[in-house]
Amino acid sequence: MTSNKTKMPDLSRATRPSMKNIKVIDEYDSEREFPITGELPLTIYVNKQEVVTLMTLGHYPEALVIGYLRNQGFVSKLSDLKSVQVDWETNSAAVVTQNDIKNFDNKLTHKVVTSGCGQGTTFGGIWDDLKEKNIQSGKLKQSTIYKILKLLHEKNEIYRLSGAVHGCALCSSSKIIDFIEDVGRHNAVDAIAGNMWINEINSENKIFYTTGRLTSEMVIKIAQMNIPYLLSRSGITEMGYSVAKETGVTLLGRAKGRHFLIYNGSENIIFDEKPKQRPDNSSDIWKRR
Repeated sequence: MTSNKTKMPDLSRATRPSMKNIKVIDEYDSEREFPITGELPLTIYVNKQEVVTLMTLGHYPEALVIGYLRNQGFVSKLSDLKSVQVDWETNSAAVVTQNDIKNFDNKLTHKVVTSGCGQGTTFGGIWDDLKEKNIQSGKLKQSTIYKILKLLHEKNEIYRLSGAVHGCALCSSSKIIDFIEDVGRHNAVDAIAGNMWINEINSENKIFYTTGRLTSEMVIKIAQMNIPYLLSRSGITEMGYSVAKETGVTLLGRAKGRHFLIYNGSENIIFDEKPKQRPDNSSDIWKRR
């Protein structure tokens, strides 16, 4: 009997030390210990050719590398990869593919520096591929949005300690499937994308959450992952909105507590738990948040 399970690449199991504490002086001129977020360079080499250096917490480096290559269009399936080996002594990730990557040099030549934290990069070919996207969504209940936001409130662990990271999560209608924090939200997205491939998690009716703003880079990554819903506690950029309209991603921002704004795909939301009517003087609530 043959197995339908995807052949896994040979993966290292690199680990990073836990968060460190440093001595600081507070507003009372008193010395305290305070946790500081680790940030390390990780240079990705594909078939011995340098691609990019990412600044990362380094907690899920193999997943980060795989997700990055996936979302940048270098590989289209996990079986394209023969091995991913991370070595923190050299701060490098050596990737070997099963076959040569089509138009590899052209992808490296044409790239856009985006507005993501730490300046993300989108390589050539992504924009053309997006024209073929038409992500299909089911219906998402308003009560489900509130449930997910409540679950996520307890999840920003490193942020609560150091205040220097972004958190991203992959959610179903009832639970948080994966949650990752990193110094840049694009790193956290890529790590989750890698985990989805490694653990064979499908994207159907999944909800993606980010603490960061909804830029074109963020929406592109979610569209590349075929996830229908993107939820953020922050706002949106004009290009992010345009990409969502182009690809069919349902886009919700300013999501906190019982408030949210739907920028795209309102027809996919079931309003089953509307909050009580806002007072007349609260019409400028979004300006104050």
